[in-house]
Amino acid sequence: MTLRTVVEIVNGKVMCGEEQLDREVKMGFASDLMSDVLTLLADDILLITGLSNNQAIRTAEMSDIQQILFVRNKVPTKTMIDLAKAQGITVIVTAYSMFKSSGLLFANGLEPIY
Repeated sequence: MTLRTVVEIVNGKVMCGEEQLDREVKMGFASDLMSDVLTLLADDILLITGLSNNQAIRTAEMSDIQQILFVRNKVPTKTMIDLAKAQGITVIVTAYSMFKSSGLLFANGLEPIY
């Protein structure tokens, strides 16, 4: 599934990384616990989270995650957007809950990590 498809499914808004919308994502992982994210050993992951602070961007960076979907209308700060841009991380926001976003993406073919 492409990031463009992700944006369409969750009625999202791209905050940065528009040039990467044709990037493929194979799996999704939903969590607000960044310590759980650090345990992931897969590529092409979409991180789905409601944790809207610098820690989410830094964790994605350390885990080689190139795309984050912020749920529940969590709008990233300018500092977060600047960090994401510097790391080549695409940031998308949606008004949908984590449960609804994950369910819609799963129903449309995004695989879980486990």
